[in-house]
Amino acid sequence: MSKKSVLILCTGNSCRSIMAEALLNAKLGDCLKAQSSGVKASRKVNPNAKTLLDSLGYWREEYHSKVIESVMDTQFDLIVTVCDHAKETCPMFPKAVKTIHVGLDDPSGKPKEEYEKTLLLIEKELLPLVKKELCHV
Repeated sequence: MSKKSVLILCTGNSCRSIMAEALLNAKLGDCLKAQSSGVKASRKVNPNAKTLLDSLGYWREEYHSKVIESVMDTQFDLIVTVCDHAKETCPMFPKAVKTIHVGLDDPSGKPKEEYEKTLLLIEKELLPLVKKELCHV
């Protein structure tokens, strides 16, 4: 069985979407490949998000902030927007693809506990939805 492909889309692609990409690949990597990008990518990963992911063993050096144009030609099975701005400005992909929204508050600039809360929300809310959509078990 070939792996399904999911795109996590955010505005800056520096924190929430990177954390979701890493968590999905770590927990559901046997059935899917997650990527992330931003509609206005910051081109840098939030250091607090990276530190948290690294401490949990989820970080991979391949993770980086990407502009949406870099993935427009990729065929995705599912797109997940994680911020309202990305939901409103999500571009049309060449092939119609199902899109779902899981709104997450941006922990950027907040205490490290907020990053942990965001990652927990990703695990409790986003992960089961993606698993249900793409990992038919």
